[in-house]
Amino acid sequence: MLPWERPDASRAAGLDPADLPAALLRPAEARLEEAASLAGAIGLDIAWKGILPLRGRKPATLLGSGQVENIAAEIRLHRVAVAVVDAQLSPVQQRNLEKAWGCKVIDRTGLILEIFGARARTREGSLQVELAHLDYQRTRLVRSWTHLERQRGGFGFLGGPGESQIEIDRRLIGERIGRIKRELEEVRRTRGLHRGARKKVPFPVVALVGYTNAGKSTLFNTITGAEVLAKDQLFATLDPTMRGLKLPSGRSVILSDTVGFISELPHELVEAFRATLEEVAEADIILHVRDVAHPDTAAQRADVLAVLDSMVKDGTIDPAWQDRVIEVLNKSDLLPEDARGALADAKDLVLVSALTGAGLGVLKAAIDARLSAGLLVHRIALKPGEGAALAWLYAHGEVLDRRDGAEAIHLAVRLSEDDRARFESRRAKAGRPAGA
Repeated sequence: MLPWERPDASRAAGLDPADLPAALLRPAEARLEEAASLAGAIGLDIAWKGILPLRGRKPATLLGSGQVENIAAEIRLHRVAVAVVDAQLSPVQQRNLEKAWGCKVIDRTGLILEIFGARARTREGSLQVELAHLDYQRTRLVRSWTHLERQRGGFGFLGGPGESQIEIDRRLIGERIGRIKRELEEVRRTRGLHRGARKKVPFPVVALVGYTNAGKSTLFNTITGAEVLAKDQLFATLDPTMRGLKLPSGRSVILSDTVGFISELPHELVEAFRATLEEVAEADIILHVRDVAHPDTAAQRADVLAVLDSMVKDGTIDPAWQDRVIEVLNKSDLLPEDARGALADAKDLVLVSALTGAGLGVLKAAIDARLSAGLLVHRIALKPGEGAALAWLYAHGEVLDRRDGAEAIHLAVRLSEDDRARFESRRAKAGRPAGA
């Protein structure tokens, strides 16, 4: 069920329409369908769904008393075991609704956490989800369940005299959160070492980002030949995956598939998945994959950009990240022909269909062109016996021209200054003269 506040109500409260979150500007029906898809993603059968207009937020239940009674009747009629409220509920609101409806109630944050808990596969992913879950549960301990308020005696590590059950639970959760954060710091340190190793190789990193179910994993599989789980399902991919990709120029890059974003992504998850999002921050190019055929594609784009902008504020990603973005309009095969034609020539937009493979050559060329921007063309002469150096140049640069002579191989190679310095260092260690 979707508690819905009209944008007009927010304007009446003194908010500028430009400052309204993208989720609020979406049609209520689209938000409701997304909530139903989220519930379906963890195997819940939808017995009833509806939009509940809000005249004002009630501190005790969020909804009006009449709405609470009407929903209670629907729950009894359909024998509902779990009620999903697509909004953020306070602990008190959640408890009161569970009491009024006689069933388990979860809000949007709890629902997304359930999905992430079911989908995490790696140790890192499991730790991130558990951290987010514990953060969420800790806020639910405040006056939420009366059974936690009883006092218990004890001694030593079993709890001090008069320590209440709620204090014990809060302390245990806090200790577990501390341990998980230390383990995730180790994950971040390891990722940093891996990134450092990749810079020494080095291969540029291209990260896929986008709204959940935009087709990132399907695109990743099609373009790399990998077999990452790709389903028509929200949050089918949680754990980052990396594969090598050869571009038309012969340059190799590392393509990284990341977790999908969603409107009103819970703060607990943004914090918990910081290590994963750092892969985006370190990427040389960011491919923003959009489901161009989705009716809310513009709002979904705004949600993704909002998460990335939030990373700027805490210093995770540099303010100029938008200069590294290429927008990839996926599922273009579902668009009418005139709509595809109108978008085909737009700057910094690439139309593709991950399902059919259409436009993938253009996408690779766009990545190539973006990486080549700012690189310099170097004239290099190699002795015929420098096969390893020749192979290195083909692997790490773009060979624009080659002329084989009896005494030397003359090359025009597009390289970054760092790669040129690495190349000369390798030649010097091999005992070859530096310079072209």
